Amino acid sequence: MSSRYTYPEAAAKLRVEETWLRRHIKKLPHSKKGRVVTFSEADLDAVDSLFHYTPATGPLAPPSTASAGAHPLAHLKPLPGRSLRRA
Repeated sequence: MSSRYTYPEAAAKLRVEETWLRRHIKKLPHSKKGRVVTFSEADLDAVDSLFHYTPATGPLAPPSTASAGAHPLAHLKPLPGRSLRRA
């Protein structure tokens, strides 16, 4: 039988706060028997993949094969200024 982890054990394994697991339990894969909530290794792997973030730019970003073109936010235009009406 595979290992089952309780809230504190799963939080330690995922390196998150136990309260974070409890707050997000409805979105996370888990098993529940009565009031006892447990997480399997597959559940913890799924949680990790659901919330995994890989930066697109910066020093931690994976090397890009695309050439350095225009800035990714260059297409954005500023909003028009607000006019102040005084009565």
